[in-house]
Amino acid sequence: MYQLYYLNINGEYEPWDAYILEHEKSNVFQLTAWGRAVCNSMGHDPYYIYVQKEGAIVGVLPLIHVKSKLFGNSLVSVAFAVGGGPLYDNQEVLKLLDEEAKKIADNIGVSALEYRQMERSHTDWPLKAETYSTFRKELSSDNEENMLAIPRKQRAMVRKGIKLGLKYEIDDNVDRLYHLYATSVRNLGTPVFPKALFQGLKQEFGGNCENLIICTDKGEAISAVMSFYFKDEIIPYYGGGGVLARKYAANDFMYWSVMEHAVSSRGSKIFDFGRSKNGTGAFSFKKNWGFEPTPLEYEYYLREGNEIPEVNPLNPKYQLMIKTWRKLPLSVANFLGPFISRSLG
Repeated sequence: MYQLYYLNINGEYEPWDAYILEHEKSNVFQLTAWGRAVCNSMGHDPYYIYVQKEGAIVGVLPLIHVKSKLFGNSLVSVAFAVGGGPLYDNQEVLKLLDEEAKKIADNIGVSALEYRQMERSHTDWPLKAETYSTFRKELSSDNEENMLAIPRKQRAMVRKGIKLGLKYEIDDNVDRLYHLYATSVRNLGTPVFPKALFQGLKQEFGGNCENLIICTDKGEAISAVMSFYFKDEIIPYYGGGGVLARKYAANDFMYWSVMEHAVSSRGSKIFDFGRSKNGTGAFSFKKNWGFEPTPLEYEYYLREGNEIPEVNPLNPKYQLMIKTWRKLPLSVANFLGPFISRSLG
């Protein structure tokens, strides 16, 4: 007999996380730590539902409600992440999770229910698989082999940073990371997330969240990235660089440093380079590292009369906002950004 429950993610969550860690198709964003950091820092409502059989969890679905007049009204698994979706032991459990998610979507009046997955769970749900790709690659336990596996031209960029004396530091504080990340996204025309999100992620994930800072030989921080350790994976996620990053090839050296450090310190076996929009510079950058793209299959339950949301910088309706944002002083962008970005989802 199956029973469905709602989880208080600020309460007793260990059985949920244990199920995530044991499931072969899980991702880091399905852990409750992600939901707590996002919802507690930005005020969104979580709906974490799970199914039990004879006292054991047999399926979970983490959902976050994001509502905005500018960017729409959606229930997302999982918001502010590139992954998510349901995990389940069989199709009967998936059906129970789907039915409850649809009830929530109808009750709170969202336009769309979105599952962000590597592989689709349904053949009859609207699908978006042409927008994003992910990049994953197995790592050797020998970092010299990992270096040689990088294509020659990209490897030269990494060695440029080494020759210029770049070093990396692991920093428990988010201040330097946040400044560099905020600078980078402003230059891209994107509102920055609140600093509280980064603080929350570091607090919730603890030692499995790591800030790696790239510094010049004079100690100046010029690029940084927040990464997550999950199972045997290393996942660099929020990264950015300052004005000197390009001169020093700091971002190239940064991702190599993440890879090298993850192998040597944690024995990581998978490098997850994350999501990029097809046809963008970030997409090409990751291919230059020798990573092959895999399309992400995002599924939707659409309430009557609604279409698949297109909240991304490639949408023409946001181009004026992007151009304007790039011209803002950093202090202004950092002040206004969190009020807008909390609705991006």
